[in-house]
Amino acid sequence: MTRLDSATAGRSFAATAGGTEHYITVEAAPELGFAEQVEQVHRRYAEAQRAMGLAPETAVFRRVFLSDVMNQAAAIRNSPLFGDPEGSPVAVSIVQQPPLPGAKVALLAYHIDAPTPLAKQRLSPKHLLIGKNGLGHLWSTRLCAGAYGAPVSPEAQTRQIFDELIDALSVQGANLHDHCVRTWLFLKDVDVFYQGMVEARTAVFAEHGLGRDTHYIASTGIEGACAHRHDLVSMDAYSVVGLRPEQVSYLNDFERLCATKDYNVTFERGTRVSYADRSHHFISGTASIDRDGRVVHPGDVARQLDRALGNVDALLQAGSAHLEDMTHLIVYLRDPTDLARVRARIEERMPDLPALYVQAPVCRPEWLVEVEGIAVTGNDDPALPSF
Repeated sequence: MTRLDSATAGRSFAATAGGTEHYITVEAAPELGFAEQVEQVHRRYAEAQRAMGLAPETAVFRRVFLSDVMNQAAAIRNSPLFGDPEGSPVAVSIVQQPPLPGAKVALLAYHIDAPTPLAKQRLSPKHLLIGKNGLGHLWSTRLCAGAYGAPVSPEAQTRQIFDELIDALSVQGANLHDHCVRTWLFLKDVDVFYQGMVEARTAVFAEHGLGRDTHYIASTGIEGACAHRHDLVSMDAYSVVGLRPEQVSYLNDFERLCATKDYNVTFERGTRVSYADRSHHFISGTASIDRDGRVVHPGDVARQLDRALGNVDALLQAGSAHLEDMTHLIVYLRDPTDLARVRARIEERMPDLPALYVQAPVCRPEWLVEVEGIAVTGNDDPALPSF
């Protein structure tokens, strides 16, 4: 791990042929004003790139976490955190999930430092295609209904958002069933609107051949908001155009966790995508749940965190990986006053792991904490495509 200071960290994975992947997390000082925090995050991010030897054009994806997106998004769109290096576009996500403790802005960034420059193509303001070794890595960000007028149902908005992703995939000769690897769904009030999103997603999946007898997509469904007043649902997604079936497997440990379909939710707990020299393990939002789908340790955030991390480790081991292989962690807390206990526990257990902490209630009120992230491990299978 590269740590510049207590607020900036990075982790890298290097393999034989596909280049080096880098994840960077940046926090801001809560005592500063918003404009000063944005400038500070940008400066710390630039310092991290210099320390890790990264040129600006290696940037692929950024997620900017905000405390008040409706009042802050315009300033972010006019800042270097949103802007592209000349001739080298970046996929940028903007979501309201207040950074903890008490900051107004935080950043997660993903870079690929490859032997040859990345072939980037801006398909639309919300879709970026990265061409690499014959595959197309499609990053879709800020997908939403753009609802400025009276709100429509979360079901209708969810369908509209997925339709936009499906259309973008179709233009590239790809589809939801075979090529979408990961989604992040943000709901303005998860306690109220989550079920509507789930029902609409299930219906869309069924229409595209995803179901109980096939597979789903790794996902996080969590509280969050975009900058449009009446949008109830928004989404980011990652897909791989040209992905082959033999590259993909799904992660579970039925001694610890049940399949999500057992309680009528449609997502994979984890998805592994393998290449000739590495494997990516996309871990969905994971909470304190047991193999019967029940909340474990209600009311005790520390024990819930331990169970959630144990579940993540079990999912990773199903794909021959471990917690130590995580590139970063996003920690979602319902109650911000739990931060000190949770952060201390994570830093004690995984002191070298970049982590961001945000306020974002989970889909069941009893869950006090949820975690997600991506692990990368080495692989040796020349029959698979190169990353």
